[in-house]
Amino acid sequence: MTQSADWRTHHSGSILPALGRPQRLLVRGQGARVWDETGKEYLDLLAGIAVNALGHAHPALVEAVSDQVATLGQVSNYFASQPQIALAEKLLEVAAAPQGSAVYFCNSGAEANEAALKMSRRVAGGGRSKVVAVAGGFHGRTMGALAMTSKEAFRAPFAPGVPGVVHVPHGDIEALRREVDDTCAAVIIEPIQGEAGVRRHPAGYLRAAREATRSAGALLILDEVQTGIGRCGSWFAFQDPDLGEGIVPDIVTCAKGLGGGLPLGATLTFGDAVTGLLVPGQHGSTYSGNPVTTAAGLAVLTTIERAGLLPAVRGLGQEFAGRLRLIDGVAAVSGAGLLIALELTAGNAKAVAEAALDAGFIVNPVTDTRLRIAPPLTITEGELGEFLDALPAILDTAGGTAA
Repeated sequence: MTQSADWRTHHSGSILPALGRPQRLLVRGQGARVWDETGKEYLDLLAGIAVNALGHAHPALVEAVSDQVATLGQVSNYFASQPQIALAEKLLEVAAAPQGSAVYFCNSGAEANEAALKMSRRVAGGGRSKVVAVAGGFHGRTMGALAMTSKEAFRAPFAPGVPGVVHVPHGDIEALRREVDDTCAAVIIEPIQGEAGVRRHPAGYLRAAREATRSAGALLILDEVQTGIGRCGSWFAFQDPDLGEGIVPDIVTCAKGLGGGLPLGATLTFGDAVTGLLVPGQHGSTYSGNPVTTAAGLAVLTTIERAGLLPAVRGLGQEFAGRLRLIDGVAAVSGAGLLIALELTAGNAKAVAEAALDAGFIVNPVTDTRLRIAPPLTITEGELGEFLDALPAILDTAGGTAA
């Protein structure tokens, strides 16, 4: 394809339509900004859907990946590599996981959740198949992860799915407790529901899930694919006293920000009893622990730590959310850290996202009425201010600020 060619024609003629049709052809990124093929500049407030934790082309990530791919690219799991071991140890450290904990590396959040689902089948020596998930939750689109995802429109075209999953109403603690019985293998929960509109659970919900699963001998799986790796101002959302309520899970899944732009996911087991649920030969992946992607992950964690980004994310997020609430046309703001959604008074999220894109800002209409904002963790106060200053005009362009 030449520069002068119609990229949309080439895209539609070669890329599976299941992915939908893209709005722009992006050719370059630097920090929190990207440029399309015409040279137009955008402030990226989505970061590849909460993936580019360090922004675009961060020097530490570029150096780590370049050095590793020039040294050792792929070795399979017949061999170990230094980045694989170093990243696993660092993840367990930042998760404050107890002795006997371990990490399984994969390529995506859906795969991380698939590994957790397989672990749940081994609870109590096998025989339990019930997994309790929460309405509004999103856990991926592979068959097992899809079964745990609540949206019927996603699951219906691929029925019958993986059996055994029960979805309970969001926020209903008693409904959750009723389903967590001696046939239950696991409960899976996002600390904040990303695809449901950056929706938090009511106070006491995660604590109730922890108490119920412990009583029933079931696993508590926290899907931190979107909320983890500093996104909410702590390494993992469950470590935030407000979000996590002091609980310790059995399994945490993560991805997105972990690779900083490279495909990398991880399933963290907490304690040797959970670690021992899968034995050699019961699970695997050709690319598990790939040296290049794990070198990227190590660079992400190291940079977040050295740059002091966790307190910066908390402070920026609080200030940003506070200023959003003052804008006419914003009915409510939800989320934590730099995972934020704004509920629009006019309920026209798609139109607002399109107007924002035309104005040079990338945001996501995560629901019909809500915009999701998940910028790089390295974004500055000034860059967020650019969006805040532009938002009133964007809302007017999209159709006003009132219902």
